[in-house]
Amino acid sequence: MTTRVFTHNHPVTPEMRTAQKGHPPLLLWFTGLSGSGKSTVAGLLEQKLHDEGIHTALLDGDNVRAGLNRDLGLSPAHRRENIRRIGEVAGLFLEAGLVTLCAFISPSRQERDALRKTFGDRFVEIHVSTPLEVCMARDPKGLYAKAEKGLLSGMTGLDAPYEPPENPDLAIDTAPHPPEACARLLFDRLFPLLKRQP
Repeated sequence: MTTRVFTHNHPVTPEMRTAQKGHPPLLLWFTGLSGSGKSTVAGLLEQKLHDEGIHTALLDGDNVRAGLNRDLGLSPAHRRENIRRIGEVAGLFLEAGLVTLCAFISPSRQERDALRKTFGDRFVEIHVSTPLEVCMARDPKGLYAKAEKGLLSGMTGLDAPYEPPENPDLAIDTAPHPPEACARLLFDRLFPLLKRQP
């Protein structure tokens, strides 16, 4: 079968974009249950990085599903496709030289490991390990309550599996610590990586 797709090499390379920005690109992948605080902490961390002159982009689960992935449902196949597309977009952002923060439940360990294999040492897995009972008590979107009433199925952590990372690069629990403190902890761990010469 004859292909109609041919990649094109453009004159401006990822290395040139990185040199212009003055810091290396990283993919900061936040994984955890709904209500764990992924998006909140990611947003606070992005603000801290931005304040230090780091070029960033943030991809968030609901925001992506409202646009790019609005055609996807919540079946296992669609969830896999959701993460695949996000990985492709994140890869483009890395080529642009950005520190890319991704906040997604991403329940499959295999899919997260595939991202690590693709992006190598540019991939930083951050497990927001807030316990299920805390996430259910928060229930900011009312999803756990609906699931318990039988009004929705496939709720991660209840009737859909979540596979926590076995060896995350970083782990935080927003139950004993406020989001700002968690973001500060992550910033203190990550900022030195961004000050090295690209």
